[in-house]
Amino acid sequence: MPESPRILKQTMIHLEPAEVLSVLKAAKAKGVREWAMIVVAYKHAMRASEVCNLRLNDIDMKNGSIVVERLKGSLRTTQALTEHRGEPLLNELKAIREWLRHRPDDGSDYLFTSQKGGRLDRSQFFRLFRTIARTAGLPAEKQHPHALKHSIASHLVSANVNLALVKQQLGHKSINSTMRYVATTDQQASLATATALMNVY
Repeated sequence: MPESPRILKQTMIHLEPAEVLSVLKAAKAKGVREWAMIVVAYKHAMRASEVCNLRLNDIDMKNGSIVVERLKGSLRTTQALTEHRGEPLLNELKAIREWLRHRPDDGSDYLFTSQKGGRLDRSQFFRLFRTIARTAGLPAEKQHPHALKHSIASHLVSANVNLALVKQQLGHKSINSTMRYVATTDQQASLATATALMNVY
């Protein structure tokens, strides 16, 4: 019987790619702000507070970039805002562009504002995400926005993206933080070694 991968801790719960798309579909149906917030949080591995702290001048639509000011001692990074030709729901450039067209001019310089104006609070983002995740049919343990950060990390690792690049995308200072997302078994290591040696010899 194949050895099972070690189980990631409860705090490392992530969404499968199909679940991410279900959440983004439900978010877009609720509103362009919700779609933009969630696709940005997912693609840039951002915490709820980091999303809420984004300011208008953190977004450069002309050059297609976003400044991510991370908390908890993580790196401050400037990352690309990307399109996605194969899946429109992942087109963050379009999502942000549409939100900026609809965003009320309330005098605030925060990117994502509340319905009453001003900065959207982290607890509001929590509630919005939970409602959207429920609508998308996600189980209770996945109805937390932090699952988005774990999701992009897991998806990049599963796609065999170089860990140094994953580390940079997540804003980790140490590769040890990134390694938490690597769940492997002895069987997987043996198979990888056998495949590599076939390519060498």
